[in-house]
Amino acid sequence: MAGAGILGADSELSQHHPQKRRRSGRWWELQVRRRERWLVALGIVLHAVYMLSIFDIYFKTPIIHGMDPVPQRFTPPAKRLVLLVADGLRADKFFEPDSEGRFRAPFLRSVIREKGRWGISHARPPTESRPGHVSIIAGFYEDPSAVTKGWKANPVEFDSVFNRSRHTFAFGSPDIVPIFCLNVPHSSWNTYPHEFEDFASDAAFLDHWSFDQFHSLLNRSYNDPKLKQLLLQDNLVVFLHLLGCDTNGHAHRPYSSIYLNNVKVVDHIAESVYSLVESYFNDNQTAYIFTADHGMSDKGSHGDGHPSNTDTPLVAWGAGIRSPKWLLHSSQSDDGFRFVDDHGHDLPTPVEWGLTGIERVDVNQADIAPLMATLIGLPCPVNSVGNLPLDYLRLDKADEVEAALANTKQILNQFLRKSYLKQLNSLHFRPYKPLMNYSSILSEIEDLISERNFEAAMKSSTKLRSLALTGLHYFQTYDWLMLMTVITLGYIGWMVNLILHVLQSYTYLSANISLRKQKVAPGTESTIKRVHLGGCLLICLLSTIMYLENAPLLYHAYFAMTVFLWTQIFSNVPFLKAVWRDIASRKLGSSMKLLCISALSIFILEFLVSSFSERKLYTWCFLTVGIVVALFIFLCRPGRPFMAIYIWMACWFISTFTLMPAEIPDNTNLVIFSGALAVLIGMAARWYGSSNKCDKFLLFFTQHDRRTRIPLLFQFQAFLVVSSSGMIWLSTSHRSREKELMMAHQLINWSLAGISLLMPLFSPCGLLERLTSIFLGLAPPFLLLSIGYEALFYSALSLVLMGWILVECAILNLTEGKDAPGHIESLEVTTINNNDERNLQLFDLRIPLIFMVLFNVAFFGTGNFASIASFEISSVYRFITVFSPFLMAALLIFKLFIPFMLVICVFVAITKLVRLPRLGCYFLVILFSDVMTIHFFFLVSNIVLVFLHAFLASLNNLIIFSSFPLCF
Repeated sequence: MAGAGILGADSELSQHHPQKRRRSGRWWELQVRRRERWLVALGIVLHAVYMLSIFDIYFKTPIIHGMDPVPQRFTPPAKRLVLLVADGLRADKFFEPDSEGRFRAPFLRSVIREKGRWGISHARPPTESRPGHVSIIAGFYEDPSAVTKGWKANPVEFDSVFNRSRHTFAFGSPDIVPIFCLNVPHSSWNTYPHEFEDFASDAAFLDHWSFDQFHSLLNRSYNDPKLKQLLLQDNLVVFLHLLGCDTNGHAHRPYSSIYLNNVKVVDHIAESVYSLVESYFNDNQTAYIFTADHGMSDKGSHGDGHPSNTDTPLVAWGAGIRSPKWLLHSSQSDDGFRFVDDHGHDLPTPVEWGLTGIERVDVNQADIAPLMATLIGLPCPVNSVGNLPLDYLRLDKADEVEAALANTKQILNQFLRKSYLKQLNSLHFRPYKPLMNYSSILSEIEDLISERNFEAAMKSSTKLRSLALTGLHYFQTYDWLMLMTVITLGYIGWMVNLILHVLQSYTYLSANISLRKQKVAPGTESTIKRVHLGGCLLICLLSTIMYLENAPLLYHAYFAMTVFLWTQIFSNVPFLKAVWRDIASRKLGSSMKLLCISALSIFILEFLVSSFSERKLYTWCFLTVGIVVALFIFLCRPGRPFMAIYIWMACWFISTFTLMPAEIPDNTNLVIFSGALAVLIGMAARWYGSSNKCDKFLLFFTQHDRRTRIPLLFQFQAFLVVSSSGMIWLSTSHRSREKELMMAHQLINWSLAGISLLMPLFSPCGLLERLTSIFLGLAPPFLLLSIGYEALFYSALSLVLMGWILVECAILNLTEGKDAPGHIESLEVTTINNNDERNLQLFDLRIPLIFMVLFNVAFFGTGNFASIASFEISSVYRFITVFSPFLMAALLIFKLFIPFMLVICVFVAITKLVRLPRLGCYFLVILFSDVMTIHFFFLVSNIVLVFLHAFLASLNNLIIFSSFPLCF
């Protein structure tokens, strides 16, 4: 009896002409292989290009050039500015008291109560060091691709407060200071070596280093008249970057004594700087700004939009800053305003901060740049989008209006420049209508100022600034609809091409095509040629339009790729008609089966989409699946109750992990126990294979292959796992005691991880033996990169994967039993190539769908990958502690990749076990992931950063790059 194809039973043609099929099989296989190579290459290019489209649609760079700075038309209140940035300082840890009721920042609290103003500075995701400092110093929010530029010097020139200053002195981290000072000729700066950023030590000394450099600078000026002259001029900026809190937060978590003590260190440095500057200049002409670039999550990471990462302290005092304003009552209402992190305006101050009686003025992080520029009389940075926070400034009414108007003109200039550039390059320009009469509004404001009607002038200026910011957003997303349409059509075209390829190559329709190759309808080839010619002409036309509009090169790629994909679809119209006739000719039950399985597939994919924001869904998923599958095994194989119990327990075990917090607590003992559990699982698998090698139920899975190139391979791999567990205890205990990572420990850890990864290459070829070797080979590096319960998740995932194999064995056993009478004939008819792979059936869709679920569980089992801050940097401390962002990122990504490799290897084993075409299954996986990609494509927000589209595109690339070599 022949197996059913993906659309139903095999056709009579393929059943009645097996000899013809065998004769054409070799030619057909070569055709399929050639088409697949082109399809794989196209898929890699398509996903790489379309992944970049998210930046053109949502995250275009806001930097434009060609605007003139807007000078201030009033006397500045300060001659110099001191900017103190405590990297990674959380607002709550700064303001709240310690366990004994004493506040950690007594000096800055006295400033808040007696001398200046305070509030919360709201950072916009990605809450990383570079974007945060750019917001503070340059006044705009870099596009998220700046995170990939990382800690490099500025690759794009942009204006900043430092650029506009007469001279800037800066001291601090080599990852931050050069970004703003390297190409500024009127700057003097110094940084400590990268080696100082050691996560194994207390990093508070980095803050002392920055202060000592500034102190030394002032001391040298007494003997250096030129330096003295530089210091005494106006428009001076002093920048101290204090990295201690960030480094200690990563290494020890923000609730540790080391981090909390660093808050006291920062406060002491602020006090010392204030005393030093006031005694040196003694003119009350210095303004001070204290803030942070981002906060720190409880797990010692940052990057996402959680309040612990976006809420940072802001304290301002000195020349030009208002005195504290005491409130008669502390009740505040939400006026509907939202900051860039989507937090409400005028939120109540926590009582434990002890500041409820003092007015709190919250700002967006980019508002700090125009505040600093206004204090010392500099033009606002030309790309700034910050609103000048007037509640911080001590100015008279006339100067307030002038400062606000300069801020408005600077933002309006950006709008006008963007409008001009877009009109210059557009064949059909759509202007922003609310600002078509901007010049009359400016004239009206100037008239109101001349009439000294400052209140009306301030309202008009504020309204014009708001319109200008809205207009900037309008031109920032000017091509949104066009690009969204093209990319969506491109993804749909790609998915249709995948479906066509799978139907043509891996179902019974492939036999029909090869046998009917000579029976092509007259005129079909000429029609296909006309379709290809039309596609080429359309690509040329669209490229010409893009060229005339000076569109980026990627725009040409988007349009060309989309047109190419749909050209391929229309050239397959005869095949589409044949498929439609096949579906229409089937009975109602067969069509309903197809619809039901399609609906179930979409439901599962939407479940996976929802799991990105609610990982607890996997708990209910595995609890339900465990019961259902256990009942299936119990009913279909009543003689194997222990197998049903095992699958139920494995699903129950893994379901607990998505209930655990994403912030993984340190638990070295649990990591060591996980190593012992991994060895026990390996021993159990080895025993299970040996004791069941004669079991027909598990015959293909447990068959042995004694050919191994390393004797006692299993014992050696078990020894490596045990050794890794021992090194985890040694490395962690020594680092916590001595505040350093021994070089010997470091070398041993690297050696254990490297050697263990090579061992599976020498394992026998039996499925169970090879998978056991892969499991043990990946265990040491994963354990060494683990800090808590995620090490246990590795074993839990492997148990579930083993359960999946057992279920497939049960299904295979049932299927083989039904097909036994005609098994030889069935194989002859359904074999699609020389590798003894059978046609895909509709029921086979379960395998790529289960793979998608487990692939996502590998992400969300120990965290929320939708959050950038899910990366646990302390995981790498057994390999490296000195700050090296790219090596650390590579280790973190490798750790994330290990569970994927386990899932991919089991997936490959199952396709081999059930004789499915591996490439056909991978094409279905990519098809399903692209369905999710389109969903995420419309979820991306450019206000609160969600890199879900980029993640899905990367997921597709990951599957292509890592898995296709296994298929060729």
